[in-house]
Amino acid sequence: MQQTIDIEALCAERGLRITDQRRVIARVLSESQDHPDVDKLHARAAVIDPRISIATVYRTVRLFEEAGILDRHDFGDGRARYEAAPEAHHDHMIDVETGRVIEFVDPELEALQRQIAERLGYRLVDHRLELFGVALVRPPHNGPGEAG
Repeated sequence: MQQTIDIEALCAERGLRITDQRRVIARVLSESQDHPDVDKLHARAAVIDPRISIATVYRTVRLFEEAGILDRHDFGDGRARYEAAPEAHHDHMIDVETGRVIEFVDPELEALQRQIAERLGYRLVDHRLELFGVALVRPPHNGPGEAG
């Protein structure tokens, strides 16, 4: 369900100054198919530009987050993980054994959440849903070095 979001273009729209190093970090984030933490972002960005420091990555994700360009998530693994702020709402299912994050949309669930808010006397304006689970069926484990 991952959608590509042009973070560099969002920076321009919000009037953020885009340095060469921020451009690289924005590109890495835009191309990410996962929810990387700062260490993964740094490793990926450093392949493109080895001069990018971990401190620069921290400052950049904080700037992007404050500008509403990035969403920060805590999926229970002790690391802040990031994704481009999506235009369309989605929720997350986190496999607690593997750390895999699955994005999903469920119209019935969305309707139920609105109904609950209304029943409690509120109009729902936003929410985050992160489900944590264990796979009911796990593929057989291959030996060391074998493809899974």
